[in-house]
Amino acid sequence: MSKKVRRAWSEKDRGPGLSSKGEMVVSGLQVGNVWITVQPLLGVEGDPMRLLFQRNLTPHPQYCACYEFMGLSEKKGGIGAQTVIHLGMHGTVEWLPGQPLGNDRQSWSDELLGGLPNLYVYAANNPSESILAKRRGYGTLISYNVPPYGRAGLYLELANLKDLLNEYRTSESTDLRQSIWSICQRCGIDNEVPLVISGNAYKESELPENILSEIFYTWAKDVGNYLELLQERLFSSGLHILGSKPSEDDLRSYLSAYFKDTLSEEEYKIALQSIGSKNENKWWDILMFLKNLFHDRRDESSRENEARMAVAKEVVSLLSRNTEELDSVMTGLDGGYIPPAPGGDLLRDGTAVLPTGRNIHALDPYRMPAEGAWIRGRKIAEDTIQQHLIKNNGAYPETVACTLWGLDTIKTRGESIAIVLALVGAKPIKEGTGRVVRFDLIPLDELKRPRIDVLASLSGIFRDSFANVVDLLDDMFERCAQADEPIEMNFIKKHAMELESEGVERPAARLFSNPPGDYGSMVNEVVGTGDWQDSESLGETWKGRNVFSYGRNEGSGGQGISGTARPAVLDKLLSSTERVIQEIDSVEYGLTDIQEYYANTGAMRKAAENRKAVDSTGKKKKVALSVVEAFGSPSDSNAKVPVRDVEDVLRLEYRSKLLNPKWRDAMINQGSGGAYEVSQRMTAMVGWAATAKVDKFVFDQAAERYALDEEVARKLQKANPEAFKNVVRRLLEASGRGMWNADDDTLRKLRELYSDADDLIEQVDSLYN
Repeated sequence: MSKKVRRAWSEKDRGPGLSSKGEMVVSGLQVGNVWITVQPLLGVEGDPMRLLFQRNLTPHPQYCACYEFMGLSEKKGGIGAQTVIHLGMHGTVEWLPGQPLGNDRQSWSDELLGGLPNLYVYAANNPSESILAKRRGYGTLISYNVPPYGRAGLYLELANLKDLLNEYRTSESTDLRQSIWSICQRCGIDNEVPLVISGNAYKESELPENILSEIFYTWAKDVGNYLELLQERLFSSGLHILGSKPSEDDLRSYLSAYFKDTLSEEEYKIALQSIGSKNENKWWDILMFLKNLFHDRRDESSRENEARMAVAKEVVSLLSRNTEELDSVMTGLDGGYIPPAPGGDLLRDGTAVLPTGRNIHALDPYRMPAEGAWIRGRKIAEDTIQQHLIKNNGAYPETVACTLWGLDTIKTRGESIAIVLALVGAKPIKEGTGRVVRFDLIPLDELKRPRIDVLASLSGIFRDSFANVVDLLDDMFERCAQADEPIEMNFIKKHAMELESEGVERPAARLFSNPPGDYGSMVNEVVGTGDWQDSESLGETWKGRNVFSYGRNEGSGGQGISGTARPAVLDKLLSSTERVIQEIDSVEYGLTDIQEYYANTGAMRKAAENRKAVDSTGKKKKVALSVVEAFGSPSDSNAKVPVRDVEDVLRLEYRSKLLNPKWRDAMINQGSGGAYEVSQRMTAMVGWAATAKVDKFVFDQAAERYALDEEVARKLQKANPEAFKNVVRRLLEASGRGMWNADDDTLRKLRELYSDADDLIEQVDSLYN
């Protein structure tokens, strides 16, 4: 392996982490017998495309040196570490090239970690990526809890708008109409709730004097409903502190989110007392016993209330055991046993995921989709088709692209798989043990619509963790392409026949992912460095990383052990894709919170748009992107799962989180980590502006909230100078790329702030060099 490093990195190009003398530097802080370091950057700063195209590229020498330094004894020049703790989700060592399912000596994670015990402190709500930390990083996982939940509420002009709407609905005063309309335009709400006059969305700044009262009143009512939706949205409030016991306010926020604000004040008090006075808790139990004894014929409502209170007290009790997170770290260091538990989050998976501080695991991949997931996924697919029919004059989409990720698949128990099946017109078949063994095609006379072709974009984790599902899906697509059905009712067969006529092999291939043993689209790395030309190039970066087809008919000798590059099939599917579907499984990680959504789903959409013909207006046809917010419990098959356009979800998320002073202040109060989270969301905002659309009001208010607010800017810069610099940099980048039409005065102030931030970082660097 060392020979590979020397071949990939010459003496003149040894990568980052070198001193002025050309020696490799491994920085760290010694605190007693604990050595603290930051994991080196995996990529090559300023040249992320090298990682994309140079397939034999190894970790750079300094990255290898860091792990070598930890593993070597003090006599041999290392620190003689007896164990390593990877703190926080997630690092990079387990994502390095190598075998996907079982390391060998040619796998970099095995080479670097060797026999060093690895305790991995990981987010409890991510059982998907944690599998990789176990499988490829040999990690013993120790879960930590999600932060408390908060309600978005309404703020500033949104709160003012709500007051005006309430006043208008009670008085119907025409004097208030223009004020209401002006605020809606400034906040961009007229995009989500258009004011339709004579069949067209009204866009002028001044309302027409002759607008009918009925039209405006109905529109104002719809705006009020939208504000209610916005103020009730949940978000993660701040960050979690490892091993910290939640405060009473924190516990109340968890209960509020879990029970959807249905607990009374008295019920809150009783639940919270379950960790306080044991006597009061004892008297409550005695009261319930007597009630049960003398009132055997209680009505159903009483029984439900008692059951709900029992769950509330259990939630409080389990959350109060967050302290076991640090206890488990110490147990692991002592070579002790860390109990297992399923990964997930409280809102979706209930109390089974608590307490944290556990060695988390996922689920049985042979039982997906679960029954509830199949019902919900089928509803989502039909709602998405209806959404498309309404916007396309009753025409069905020929191809829909679906993202299949390990995280949402595990947490929803296979809803995204069910969506693919329902679009195609297939259903899961189970054997006697409950295992899914086949996906059968539903007859067309029962389906009553065409079979929709599907481009399934698999994450590397889904590809590796659900190989059985990949094989079953591949078999289904092959049978569908060969079905004795008319092509106007079977778009899979139609496209396969077209590809076959062009001499393309495996025309029924539909499951595409990264190269074998590799992970990620690299789009987020390119956006992070700013090393990209235009949005079209991001789509091609995604396409270049996802040309590998998987399934039982792929790989070496048909054994399914690796994928096969099939760019012609992928091109065909992208060119016929009319809609993309992305499922979001929890409130903690929305579209705007992490880079992976725009880097995969957004970039895939852009790759599809790149292949559209230019219309009479000189523009290429847009590809729709439907976002499914599946936040509820997977066991609740009757729950309504909203399907919205990506632009609508982006506006909802930005209003409820990034632009919300409540969310901002909670993050800033977390210091350096909170500032980093703000900074990452600003980078993601640029990514979404490149692959979808981010409204001007979002950039305007982001600049006001974080850069131009002197107090906020001072706090961010003090907590994390690099993060603040990135906030300003992304705003300037958005302007420079034509994403944001900012006024000259705002740009002048931002340039001054960027220059000052740059100077401050140089001063800090000079102290340590």
